[in-house]
Amino acid sequence: MSKPKTMMIDEVKYIREDTANPAPQPEGDYVIVRCRNAGVHAGYLKSRKNGVVTLENSRRLWRWWSKFTLSGLATCGVLESRKAEVRFACVLAKLDLTEVDVCEVIYCTKEARESIESIREYENG
Repeated sequence: MSKPKTMMIDEVKYIREDTANPAPQPEGDYVIVRCRNAGVHAGYLKSRKNGVVTLENSRRLWRWWSKFTLSGLATCGVLESRKAEVRFACVLAKLDLTEVDVCEVIYCTKEARESIESIREYENG
């Protein structure tokens, strides 16, 4: 692995973006999980065993705008014109959901994942 290229400006060290080491991407498919009681979550599907669905780097989706349904969100992502109205929570490193509560697991396209991940954490107030 090569060393990132840096420069100093006014005693502040900057790292050139195209030489920085990116954070490792979690393994697994990016999915949207709809639950009966726990709401809607988007994240990387780590496992599905012993009655538990485990997500990594997941977010609770509280309000979204997409092409009509969660299937549209999983396919196309957030409507560009409505991004300011979207409300997604903070990223959780790991989340366990009981399969009894899970209604559906929808696999996302790369474009939808990038769109969902681009939304900043909603801060009330």
